[in-house]
Amino acid sequence: MNKIILASASPRRKELLAQIGMDFAVCVSACEEVVTKSTPQEVVCELSALKAGSVYEKLMTDEAAAGKLKLGKEDDFLVIGSDTIVAFGEKILGKPKSREDAFSMLSMLEGNTHEVYTGVTFAFRQGGKRKEHTFYEKTEVEFYPMSEKEIGDYIATSDPMDKAGSYGIQGVFAKHVKGIKGDYNNVVGLPVGRLYQELKECGLL
Repeated sequence: MNKIILASASPRRKELLAQIGMDFAVCVSACEEVVTKSTPQEVVCELSALKAGSVYEKLMTDEAAAGKLKLGKEDDFLVIGSDTIVAFGEKILGKPKSREDAFSMLSMLEGNTHEVYTGVTFAFRQGGKRKEHTFYEKTEVEFYPMSEKEIGDYIATSDPMDKAGSYGIQGVFAKHVKGIKGDYNNVVGLPVGRLYQELKECGLL
């Protein structure tokens, strides 16, 4: 593949892709995230496809955006879009809208097990044709019980405010994580092991 583009400004996703030695550029999706699905796995797949598709179309129609990435009109390229959510029972938890919202989410999750879903979509041009491939990964995460003070102290760091479920497993919050079942990187924001395998299966590496 001539060019790989990550449709995300997330520093965590950029770090994970770089960690596996992938050479990529970044073009952030500006699409409106309209959800029509209901189950967690359907929602993350829908949102990742929206993000990847939005950037793909931008690079096909916006010469300035394509030129910035040194993308020729006939070049094959791959856009990686992704979305991560936390689910507890039937409730889907995205990024908190406020500190009160973050407190509510963490109060719900403390002492319990929840699921983290990440959807990933490859929108790519290959041989002059547009193609798409979507998958999702699920990881179970269990928290130790937390006091209201512990939750408040964590929220005071502002760390939870840009993260699904109001926490980041890779930071100071790690002391509250009892265990995980599945891919750790999926909880951080991108299941790069599965992503690499899917790229191979699609003949994109």
